[in-house]
Amino acid sequence: MPLDATIAKVTEAIEARSETRRATYLDRMRRAADEGPRRAHLTCGNQAHAYAAMGQDQGALAEGRAPNLGIVTSYNDMLSAHQPFERFPQIIRDAARAGGGTAQVAGGVPAMCDGVTQGQVGMELSLFSRDVIALATGVSLSHNTYDAAIYLGVCDKIVPGLVIGAATFGYIPGIFLPAGPMTSGLPNDEKSKVRQQYATGEVGRDALMKAEMASYHGPGTCTFYGTANSNQMLMEFMGLHLPGASFINPNTPLRDALTVAGAARALEITKLGNDYRPVCDILDAKAFVNGMVGLMATGGSTNLVLHLPAMARAAGIELELEDFEAISSVTPLMAKVYPNGLADVNHFHAAGGLQYLIGELLDAGLLHEDVCTVAGDGLSRYTQEPKLKDGAVVYEDAPRETQNDKILRPALDAFQKTGGLKQLTGNLGHGMMKTSAVDASRHVIEAKARIFHDQESVKTAFKAGEFTEDTIVVVRFQGPSANGMPELHGLTPTLAVLQDRGLKVALVTDGRMSGASGKVPSAIHISPEAAKGGPLARLRDGDLVRVDAVAGEITCLAQDFEAREPVMADLEGNGHGVGRELFEAFRQNVGLASNGAAVVV
Repeated sequence: MPLDATIAKVTEAIEARSETRRATYLDRMRRAADEGPRRAHLTCGNQAHAYAAMGQDQGALAEGRAPNLGIVTSYNDMLSAHQPFERFPQIIRDAARAGGGTAQVAGGVPAMCDGVTQGQVGMELSLFSRDVIALATGVSLSHNTYDAAIYLGVCDKIVPGLVIGAATFGYIPGIFLPAGPMTSGLPNDEKSKVRQQYATGEVGRDALMKAEMASYHGPGTCTFYGTANSNQMLMEFMGLHLPGASFINPNTPLRDALTVAGAARALEITKLGNDYRPVCDILDAKAFVNGMVGLMATGGSTNLVLHLPAMARAAGIELELEDFEAISSVTPLMAKVYPNGLADVNHFHAAGGLQYLIGELLDAGLLHEDVCTVAGDGLSRYTQEPKLKDGAVVYEDAPRETQNDKILRPALDAFQKTGGLKQLTGNLGHGMMKTSAVDASRHVIEAKARIFHDQESVKTAFKAGEFTEDTIVVVRFQGPSANGMPELHGLTPTLAVLQDRGLKVALVTDGRMSGASGKVPSAIHISPEAAKGGPLARLRDGDLVRVDAVAGEITCLAQDFEAREPVMADLEGNGHGVGRELFEAFRQNVGLASNGAAVVV
């Protein structure tokens, strides 16, 4: 099947827009690569410090003839998705040694859990942690002793931060090794029901705690299709994972074998190997387009609309919101995974998962096949699935038919004809809405606005019974400059209850929603943000607002709207407590949400 005309047009537009930035980036990467293996430029004293603790590997490191892998890890045992990484460095070191190389933990990067900080003050550090992770990756690799890097990360800001760091060191190869999702627990729809019952006072905290613990119950990624699992999808579609690596459960023989295989492959693709594949060659415009197609086909997290532009800029690629919308317009929604359906990612994987999706999308002409990946040339390699035979990974062709059409459908018989991501523009600014889980009857809502400056005030008004008519709930001063752009996922149960009572409601905010946002229409990432004098700061209680995901418009219908002076909020309380004082420079220098809300790129 020839490449879809829209996919081709978007790719060409990105390449043209990025020409100067990309050329400068690649020139820097080529010059760095031409200097040869990094360790060759270290003095004997430099090297002695680097190898002093490496025991039996000291000789191989000092000779410098064998490739040395740098492990950048986000391990901690508070974050369930990253707890399995505790074992990975030793597995990688052993595998590297068996392959004639060496491996060292180059450094650690912070990994916070949005599930723990959801609705808490710590969430105001969440988005900025992506830039901190990129910086920490740079520090980890700055010792200049590595021929390739292995990146251990899974969740929300961690993978994007690692990609930004990997792109900055794009002259060396890099492979991302995931840990996999936890086994299935309490179904997500049952957990959501208990959350709504708690919001209305029907059940107490004991019932809520029991449901939450039954859902999040073991090591591995949360099983709903939020940002963490969207990241894993992205790494396969962009060719930075080994094929089929994303959704194998932790601490299983196949998971460990894939880790071994990843280390072995990392040795092969160094400049000292026979198949040099630097990250800069993998992260081109086609890879990012493939990633956006995967995001739309799976109904992935809205957070990736922030992360992908930032990741791309690190590789000399410039993405715009219109690229996402154009790709969404031709990409069918082929998967139904919670919150877009009842299945979790384990069910999705069993139904055919990413290998089936990639095969279908390639056949439909919606993906670039001619890409460079860590596994080799061509995205069709990612239609194969890993199997464990005699303790080692082998690849076989995956089934070309869905194993459950309630979860996964072919491109020509998809759940929706489009990917369900809509760009919104109008006199309220520039934002977006994820519509894949929103009923079509709620794609257009016109109602009076109710203005809030934090999500707790919304919950207070709800408990006081103040929502009695159709309402546009506006939560402003939630952008990156105001308070770090926290997720407002804690509003989902409250707004869902109002919706279930028959009211038409929508959320409008310059903040974020989680990858778990779903059935309530939410116009998010509105830019410019209110703290920068953006249009949301001119809204008043009672203004008639129209949120139109069909026409792609977000508009205040008040006659005097343009002439108003923006409201200024008191943001002094956002600057201290739980580490927030350390991030003042970030709040002062962060870019627009429409460009990725980044500080370092």
